[in-house]
Amino acid sequence: MALIGTINASNDFGFKNRIINGAMVIDQRNAGAAVTLSSDLYVIDRFACRAMTSLTSTAQQSSTAPTGFSKSLLYTVGTGATAAVGDRNTIAQVIEGSNIADLGWGAAGAATVTLSFWVRSSVTGTFGGAVANYALTRAYPYTFTINSANTFEYKTIIIPGDTSGTWLTTNSGGIYLVFDMGCGATYLGTAGAWAGADYRGATGDTKLVATTGATFYITGVQLEKGSTATSFDFRDYGRELLMCQRYFAKMQNDGTGADATLAMGMQQSTTQAFFCVKYPVTMRAEPSATISGLAVGDQIAFTNAATLANIFPTYDTATITATFAAAGAQYRPCCLLILNNTAGFITFSSEL
Repeated sequence: MALIGTINASNDFGFKNRIINGAMVIDQRNAGAAVTLSSDLYVIDRFACRAMTSLTSTAQQSSTAPTGFSKSLLYTVGTGATAAVGDRNTIAQVIEGSNIADLGWGAAGAATVTLSFWVRSSVTGTFGGAVANYALTRAYPYTFTINSANTFEYKTIIIPGDTSGTWLTTNSGGIYLVFDMGCGATYLGTAGAWAGADYRGATGDTKLVATTGATFYITGVQLEKGSTATSFDFRDYGRELLMCQRYFAKMQNDGTGADATLAMGMQQSTTQAFFCVKYPVTMRAEPSATISGLAVGDQIAFTNAATLANIFPTYDTATITATFAAAGAQYRPCCLLILNNTAGFITFSSEL
């Protein structure tokens, strides 16, 4: 059967936007709650925020967004201060190397990319950021201007491909995209040029962290191949969630089930049990795990609070061992449970 007519779609068959969760809709960790910042902390999925100058600064998912978007990431400065030369205050995402292999960076013919996003700040001026390799030995600082306070503005930045340096194309970090909230001089370089240095922003850019209570919202973040910014690559919620779960997955109660079961296993002693868990998707690498608010129960004699003892992961599944108060019977089947609450969970992380 012949295909009649033409297909007019921006991204029906590809991965136009190399940024995951650029519309800030997935927030598995915090469900919109504010996070007090220090060293790099993942706030919403795939975006890490850092505050070294003002340790009372926060970040969170926000419902303040431009037309066409429902969420943004909000960075709020606590007590404003001048950044020391070695301070780093940033919003960043590391793009997996396998997702940028076609750009050909690090060799002749490296492809140009275009960064676009919506931004709103209580502070106006020339802001900065950088695109860097994972080793932070190559960087391209860039700038953009916020003209009106507390108003969403659309920005586009064209970045020529880097013909030098090492750009990984494996499941490690490929491109490190940074928005500078006020880094110190050590991490600032000349805008618009590639350099063999660890830069997170541009020399002379505006320091959000210098202003007490300053706010910075960002959404619609897109990094695409080519020298033209195109419409934002909206993906359905389920697909975006699966893409995030490659790096972080949280399994929890939906708030309606009594004694919700997360995994089945067996007691290997009277105080320890092992459970086999299947991740929602194949993860980027073998993950670490955390559990909170969970219990081990055999549905016969006991249900006791559990703590994580160990994890033996693969890319697709994990065996975890949990300890609990003595009450078990060796080799009896048991469950890893959430006991009538919405706070219990198990997480798996293979973040970059």
